[in-house]
Amino acid sequence: MDCRLPDFLVLGTQKGGTTTLHQLLDAHPEVFLPSCKEVHYFDLNHQQQPNWYGAHYARATPAQHCGDITPFYLFHPEVPQRIHALIPQALLIVLLRDPVERALSQVFHARRKGFETLPPEEALAAESQRLTSGDPYHLQKHSYVSRSRYLEQLDRYEALFPAAQLLVLRSENLFANPEATWQRLQGFLGLAQLPLPMALPRANAGAGEATLVPQALREQLRAELAATAAGVRARYGFGWDWD
Repeated sequence: MDCRLPDFLVLGTQKGGTTTLHQLLDAHPEVFLPSCKEVHYFDLNHQQQPNWYGAHYARATPAQHCGDITPFYLFHPEVPQRIHALIPQALLIVLLRDPVERALSQVFHARRKGFETLPPEEALAAESQRLTSGDPYHLQKHSYVSRSRYLEQLDRYEALFPAAQLLVLRSENLFANPEATWQRLQGFLGLAQLPLPMALPRANAGAGEATLVPQALREQLRAELAATAAGVRARYGFGWDWD
């Protein structure tokens, strides 16, 4: 196969800061990202040949590190094996956000984009039935609480890739201490250590709708996702404020 493929993938999570991270990485001269933010090769376009994927990187210089930032990769159950089969040496980056806040943010994102017509409480209640229907649209657009169950998703990657290839970061740290997170990312990817290239953008942010969610619904989600929060703390050492 005579084509350039990614050196690293940002797997997700959706509504975890991947759009902001895309803007930062795109500003680094040693990084090449496709013109589209999300290539979706390993999920929505997996029927395409590797040369189709490689065409997205045809303009990269030999010295640049090629990346693919597609947040659906973390959640889609078949993606880890597909990545491992094609680019097993790829470096993998994951941003994890407070699972309750992430789930609520996705609901309101879906409503703004027209993917969701139900009120938040009804959308969350409908999730299980939607996902068991087998409709791939529901898997991508209506997987609110399921996408916040991080450990099950990361288990699939950790079973295939060595720990040295996987960097798991706390999303909140990207915004609270961007310079430190930026230096850590550059070190992981083997990039020249440059200062933060811009004032940190809050790209793809919502309009604060989640602050209006009834406390009872938020407590319900806290209970549902308590095992995830505890598991992330035990495995990755952060998220102590996710209760």
